[in-house]
Amino acid sequence: MKSGYRLLVLLAAIPLAMCSPKETEQKAPLSLKVVEVNQRQVPIYKEFVGQVYGRADIPIRARVDGFVENIHFQEGVSVKKGQLLYSIDDQPLRLSLSREESILSEAEVNRVNAEAELSRIAPLAEINAISRLDLDAAMARRDAAEEAVRAAEANVNLAKVNLSYTKIQAPITGIIGKSAAKVGEYVGKSPNPVILNTVSRIDSVVVEFFLNEKDYLAFFKQRSQAGKLNFDREDFPLELYLADGVKFPYAGTITFLDRNVDPSTGTILVQGVFPNPEGLIRPGQFAKVRSVVQVMEEALVVPQRCVVELQGFYNVFTVGADGIVAQKRVELLGDVDDLFVIGTGLEKGQRILVEGLMAVRSGQQVETELITFNQLAR
Repeated sequence: MKSGYRLLVLLAAIPLAMCSPKETEQKAPLSLKVVEVNQRQVPIYKEFVGQVYGRADIPIRARVDGFVENIHFQEGVSVKKGQLLYSIDDQPLRLSLSREESILSEAEVNRVNAEAELSRIAPLAEINAISRLDLDAAMARRDAAEEAVRAAEANVNLAKVNLSYTKIQAPITGIIGKSAAKVGEYVGKSPNPVILNTVSRIDSVVVEFFLNEKDYLAFFKQRSQAGKLNFDREDFPLELYLADGVKFPYAGTITFLDRNVDPSTGTILVQGVFPNPEGLIRPGQFAKVRSVVQVMEEALVVPQRCVVELQGFYNVFTVGADGIVAQKRVELLGDVDDLFVIGTGLEKGQRILVEGLMAVRSGQQVETELITFNQLAR
């Protein structure tokens, strides 16, 4: 019995004998780098989805009805202002012009006869050879004949205008699209009252996007405080990012802010213009517009690598004067360069961890080495 007891004591002593002195000692605190929360002037950027339009998008319509006789341009290329685009069958309108010119000739003959009659009657009326009533009737016929001539001249001019509409010319210089009518089609009225084509000026393009009410108010207050209510390129530049994610090399300018907020969407329409000298951007494209909506004079900023996202919430680890780690939830207002702008959750001068974020926990004690933002960027 005693021998069995001694064996149990020896077996229990073996693990203690195998443990090294280092493992029995308490682990030393982690040594981690920290930065202080800073304040600086920060522009707050936001991205918006914008749609591209030509500087001018002019639809081409037939102003008279008829069959398309010829198309005088190549689709998808540049056209000059005044260039002939479409020819519509003009035979009916030529006949209409001839009829109106015949009516005008008849009216002019009637006017000559009326004037001749009046010239014969007027001397007789002066010597009372005929009644005053006959003179008044002759003058009325002369005046009616003159009015008939003026009406006939107007009809002739109208017929000439309608005839000119059979030659459709480019209203502006720009890029023309695909024709919606082919040679031989009937256009202008049912069954084909189509827009024949569209010419777009794209040496600069218009991009339209929408601001929500919060962003609009922040923008307007910022402009009011600065005493600048106009839209200057230098003060409020627009950046454009294309579908491939590449930044467009030319900055844009806001040219229009709508008069009202759309009550159905809670947004206000904003229009910007971008130079497009190479013609890279075409109407109809969608693109991201990036712009400053607010400038914060004393914004709290922290390096982006200090922030941990967990289930849609953002957290940092602060370190107190006693070296104790505490997890803090923060609100992000935006980003600039490699920094996050903090809304709530931190104060200026607080120290936050920039490393070991996955290895620490709240309440743990650590040793810290303070570094600057510039050292972190190296």
